[in-house]
Amino acid sequence: MSILVTGSIAVDHIMVFQGRFKDHILPDQVHVLNVAFHVPSLRKSWGGCGANIAFNLRLLGGDPLLLGTVGRDFGAYADWLDGHGISRDHVRQLEDEYMAQAFITTDLDDNQITAFHSGAMDRAHEARIADIDASLGLAIVSPNGKRAMQEYAQELKQRGVELVVDPGQGLGQFERDELRELIDGASVYVVNDYEWSLTLERSEWDEDAIAERVGAIVVTLGAEGCRVRRGDERLELPAVQAEDLVDPTGCGDAFRGGLLYGRSRGLDLVDACRVGSLLGALKVAVSGPQGLELDAVGFRARFESEFGSALE
Repeated sequence: MSILVTGSIAVDHIMVFQGRFKDHILPDQVHVLNVAFHVPSLRKSWGGCGANIAFNLRLLGGDPLLLGTVGRDFGAYADWLDGHGISRDHVRQLEDEYMAQAFITTDLDDNQITAFHSGAMDRAHEARIADIDASLGLAIVSPNGKRAMQEYAQELKQRGVELVVDPGQGLGQFERDELRELIDGASVYVVNDYEWSLTLERSEWDEDAIAERVGAIVVTLGAEGCRVRRGDERLELPAVQAEDLVDPTGCGDAFRGGLLYGRSRGLDLVDACRVGSLLGALKVAVSGPQGLELDAVGFRARFESEFGSALE
């Protein structure tokens, strides 16, 4: 089954300042703030929610169709996707834009200053679902340009595709009625616990109202696992214990990749969430959102050991 993955394709520039911001930012002078931080280390990572999800799906043997927009500086990232067998037939390159990019500086107290250039992502709606010839049975709308998220969700619902809606950090773009429209009719609505609180506030719907309008709600809780709500059924699923804690960046996308893979293999939503939980636990042990290397046979054996059921 081809799985349509829509979402951002971005480059992360991660820098570490060997000091503390609080020692260089004077509270009584913030109105004339002008500071520079020496950052001896710089790590460039391929990222973006859509690309991260597609990467994790491919690790498990899935067949993602990545839909999104990139800029004229896509070359090295394109080579990376090609090298990992991720189709970019539906990735549209815009020669008059740069790629979406995040510039993240972290200090020794784990405080962060981030600048995000949305670039080509803001025109993601120019990469159209209508141009995809493949039959689609499963899709995800993940953080992206606002118009693209709205149009993709609407079209996929109209087509009757099993749709996972994951607004993520894009949630803040939506006003009440826009968010309600995005949620209504989704097969699965998946967010982290902070985003769930924001969903309730922005939509002005309570949990029961949302549960009536979607097939299921999944709220991820990091190391605490996740909550699943289907109709009146409520489940608490514990997380898989990570063997090492190196970098949480992209763990949520790994979870979503596993969830999609499980659903594409016909697993119940609960078991699909367990696939995501295991993949997230493996991802946190490596650096970067697309740094995980995976032995598919070993993964299936670990899944069976953890949960007592086979993953075909």
